[in-house]
Amino acid sequence: MNKMLKVSLIALTAAVGGNAVSAADSTDPIKLTLHDWSGQLINTKIMGSILEEAGYYVEYVQADYIAQFAGLKSGDLHLAMEIWETTGREALDEAVATGKVVNVGETGLQAIEEWWYPLYMKDRCPGLPNWEALKDCAEEFATAETSPNGRYVGGPVTWGGFDDERVEALELDFEVVHAGTDAALFAELESAYQREDPVILWVYVPHWAPAKYEGEFVEFPAYTPECYSDPSWGINPNMAYDCGKPRGPIWKAAWSGLQEKWPGAYDIIEDYTITNEEMSAMVGRADLDGVDIDTVVADWMSENKDRWSAWIAD
Repeated sequence: MNKMLKVSLIALTAAVGGNAVSAADSTDPIKLTLHDWSGQLINTKIMGSILEEAGYYVEYVQADYIAQFAGLKSGDLHLAMEIWETTGREALDEAVATGKVVNVGETGLQAIEEWWYPLYMKDRCPGLPNWEALKDCAEEFATAETSPNGRYVGGPVTWGGFDDERVEALELDFEVVHAGTDAALFAELESAYQREDPVILWVYVPHWAPAKYEGEFVEFPAYTPECYSDPSWGINPNMAYDCGKPRGPIWKAAWSGLQEKWPGAYDIIEDYTITNEEMSAMVGRADLDGVDIDTVVADWMSENKDRWSAWIAD
């Protein structure tokens, strides 16, 4: 399709639908990053669908969670819909400090990512949820492969999270085993829970797992930025990461040129919000009920037309 035809089609779309595209907006596709967990795919495709309803061209690009910042800085990627305060804030702040990436604000989602155990494990390690209990009952979480050390199932290594560093800094007798994918992580939980086998693993919110299974997050020493940057801070005076993970918003991050190149789209992205309850329900439909993610997204779009239409009209 040549550029003149593309411009004509966008102008027609805007005229018919009252959408956000104007002469100030580029006709190039806006490139949104996709990662490897269902919530992020849903969140990103909802945003992409809204932008398409507004008359923009959208392209989805598979990208590593942390490595995506290189593409956002260069302008090869344009929008990342889920930068978690829990694991991505350092990378986000570094990228924003370069002037090449902007924080477009909160998605409305509030993140928790932490060690989590089923409630039946509390009977075997009664000092929980206090993290110090793990010092006395690590063997209760052991498997044949890790005994006498406990086994902690972390997220895929691309997620970050500093679990290996935390185990060392807090002198926990645990071996960190990283799940290969988000699906593998929760398959491990499902399998262990059904048999009441020992398990402790990375669980996050928003997600369906804390609603489906009875359990608790481990209470580590409270996070502060100094815990990650200053080894002298905290329980272990020689090592950083001797605390829990941060908690807080999930952010939208964009290439700094997005607002100038697609000003109408930038305004829509700023306005966009969604709740933990909505996202957890949609992830449950995808992961538990087997509903295709594109169908989950299409249903949300159909049920929330007045809401996203207002973002386009603003």
